[in-house]
Amino acid sequence: MRVEIIEVLSDNYAYLLIDDESRQALAVDPAEVSPVMIRAENMGISIVGILTTHKHWDHAGGNVEMAGKIPGLVVYGGRIDDVAACTEQLDDGAEVQLGKIKISALHTPGHTAGSTCYYCTEGDESQGVVFTGDTMFVGGCGRIFECTPADLYNSLMKLGQLPATTQVYVGHEYTLKNLEFATAQEAGNQDLQQFVEWAKEQRLQRKATVPSTMINEWRINPFLRSGGAEMKSICPGCAMPELVFAELRR
Repeated sequence: MRVEIIEVLSDNYAYLLIDDESRQALAVDPAEVSPVMIRAENMGISIVGILTTHKHWDHAGGNVEMAGKIPGLVVYGGRIDDVAACTEQLDDGAEVQLGKIKISALHTPGHTAGSTCYYCTEGDESQGVVFTGDTMFVGGCGRIFECTPADLYNSLMKLGQLPATTQVYVGHEYTLKNLEFATAQEAGNQDLQQFVEWAKEQRLQRKATVPSTMINEWRINPFLRSGGAEMKSICPGCAMPELVFAELRR
């Protein structure tokens, strides 16, 4: 199992999830078709389907075009998300196979009602990758549409239960802005401060800040950390972590 990172639009990430044995791939959120198809062609990889995290144009906007260029292309999306050109609507827990790679659909409402993340493993269930779209970012999370703050909080907690070593591939390069916000909330977080310096160096070198890992997100992401004692000052008197999260996301 291999993941190829492809920058599209102004700050989006598309990906190729590659099964090396079959030389086949699923494209994740190929909002711009040409750079994704060219990358696959240059690598000698055949794209056989699309994993769509949610219906917004900057993630699903390339589905129709790619489906028109690749006969028999399977387009996966959440059942209630009205994804463009979708041929296979997935419920929470549905599984898709790409060669030896198992892809599990995780319904993660919050950014949209039907937002879906994809947890992918090959053999070892503890060594996976997850594509989070606009549900979880490096050090942050997406805006809330069609849902409540509690919905998105619960979706982040769902992702947070994935193995600590899970590699996290997000939908946008928002990392430095997210970390600026996170630092304002937790100025004393040493893990966060160290990660800020790493992320700045990555961007100076025009390198991506993905993948993150789930354990890293537990250390630096204020939205994932909403239930911790360190975040209670954000919302004094809030008895539930969902309320702390809602205050952060406000």
